[in-house]
Amino acid sequence: MGDAAETFYSVIRRQGVTRRSFHKLCSLTAASFGLSPLTTSIIAHALETKPRVPVIWLHGLECTCCSESFIRSAHPLIKDALLSMISLDYDDTIMAAAGHQAEAILEETRAKYKGRYVLAVEGNPPLNEGGMFCIDGGKPFVEKLRSMAEDAMAIIAWGTCASSGCVQAAKPNPTGAAPIDKVITNKPIIKVPGCPPIAEVMSGLVTFMITFGKLPELDRQGRPLMFYSERIHDKCYRRSHFDAGQFVEEWDDAHARKGYCLYKMGCKGPTTYNACSALRWNGGLSFPIQSGHGCLGCSEDGFWDKGSFYDRLTTIKQFGIEANADQIGMTAAGVVGLTVAAHAAVTAVKQLTRKSDHSPDKVKPS
Repeated sequence: MGDAAETFYSVIRRQGVTRRSFHKLCSLTAASFGLSPLTTSIIAHALETKPRVPVIWLHGLECTCCSESFIRSAHPLIKDALLSMISLDYDDTIMAAAGHQAEAILEETRAKYKGRYVLAVEGNPPLNEGGMFCIDGGKPFVEKLRSMAEDAMAIIAWGTCASSGCVQAAKPNPTGAAPIDKVITNKPIIKVPGCPPIAEVMSGLVTFMITFGKLPELDRQGRPLMFYSERIHDKCYRRSHFDAGQFVEEWDDAHARKGYCLYKMGCKGPTTYNACSALRWNGGLSFPIQSGHGCLGCSEDGFWDKGSFYDRLTTIKQFGIEANADQIGMTAAGVVGLTVAAHAAVTAVKQLTRKSDHSPDKVKPS
């Protein structure tokens, strides 16, 4: 399904992509990494000279939404680049081969690229009853996962299913579905959670690995810091309404039509780490909060078991201190009759964190 000696650049040139468009892609990629424009030339050189990464893509218990996201990036170049950037030698969802022929290709790919391929896993393995709740190629998926992980260079856990379990692992979890790091413990695993993850995050991760020949810096949960270091809340365009204590109180009320903050409707943006509010979806045009629905927190561990998606968060670290959004909102909204207190409250709590003496008389609101 592709020669590993080919480079990404040679493939897209053969597809008719201009060099100008190629450099535009490299510039956008550098920007998405938060790197200097000077890095553009480094990325371009890597994609021109380094062989495509051989990838084996497995599917466990999942709905295939990660694959759908991966092949449906809205960017006009990345849409084709995704499958040109890697040598996707096995993916039973999109490959033409099936059955015994597909399994033969899998074993051939494993032998050919032993120790050099990336194992991409979408979905998770059920562990109860010997893994019999997910049979792949005539055997439990968990056995296939362990076998293919043995000779992999690294493993990418695509989506929340592979990263932390998602709905399959939600209580009471009768199948014993588990994230892949509960099964594979001797290989580096990069977690790319989201239900599904953003396509540009997925392609950006692959580009980084090709360019720098190493895994990106990860957070304590194993997620790439370049995409999971900030909360949805930090760059949400509704953040100013949160700070001002302006909230949607009921679906489709006057505040909803004004685009006020969705915190009171259960938005999990203040506790969810992902790039949704920065990269967004559909070519950078929208994301769930923009459509009027709060963040579900789908990139966080155990999000299915944390209560209703429409329950308000009760404890949020805001402005560097222990406070919750209700307290800040109540003050900002003038519960005590101070209708202009929003800015003063924000300034006050910021200054409180910088003072060893927390007495109110030493706080000077701006």
